[in-house]
Amino acid sequence: MSKKGKRSAANVQIAAKYQGPQPISEAVKAIKSFKGPKFDQSVEVSVHLGIDPRQADQQIRTSISMPKGVGKTARVICFCSEDLVNDAKAAGAIEAGGKELVEKIEGGWMEFDVAVAAPDMMRLVSKLGRTLGPKGLMPSPKAGTVTPDVATAVKEYSAGKIEFRNDTGGNVHCVVGKTSFSEADLAQNLQFFLDTIEKMKPASAKGQYIKKCVISGTMTPGIQIKL
Repeated sequence: MSKKGKRSAANVQIAAKYQGPQPISEAVKAIKSFKGPKFDQSVEVSVHLGIDPRQADQQIRTSISMPKGVGKTARVICFCSEDLVNDAKAAGAIEAGGKELVEKIEGGWMEFDVAVAAPDMMRLVSKLGRTLGPKGLMPSPKAGTVTPDVATAVKEYSAGKIEFRNDTGGNVHCVVGKTSFSEADLAQNLQFFLDTIEKMKPASAKGQYIKKCVISGTMTPGIQIKL
């Protein structure tokens, strides 16, 4: 049997010990115990929500900084006036500017993970809607990427602040750390995420709100969380 086959067989045996919903501490322990490849896997939580994604007032979208970070940094650009360029770059932006930056992206440059913009820049940035929108990179006030305080936003996103939103099925996915994190750190991040989701429950959402929650590594089975 190949190494991959042996790893899969071992993980099936481990997963069998964690049948049914598990407390956060046990679910995290399971993820940490799975046999994985040599790289440090991301740990992701997926929740299925009792919302109607077609209704604008039931959309779930925000950005958060995990208490223990997520184990990665992001490449951030900043659309801002000339007088803020130095501050944005000092905060960690790999590129900053106005018209020239818009033209660079129109020319095909897309080597960044997050775009932050000052409100007065959105008249220029709106031209990039068809380019950035489908990739989820369009700056948005709701996500905290359109703000007068661009330096702080750049610093937070560069350090690993992440955005999440529901998909058309009412599901939300979010990275909560790496498999190299301690059980305590992963558990704290996961609890923070669930608390954040709970606080965002739309007033118009009826019935059970968080219907199912599963945590998994990049290449591990999923473990269901007891709600």
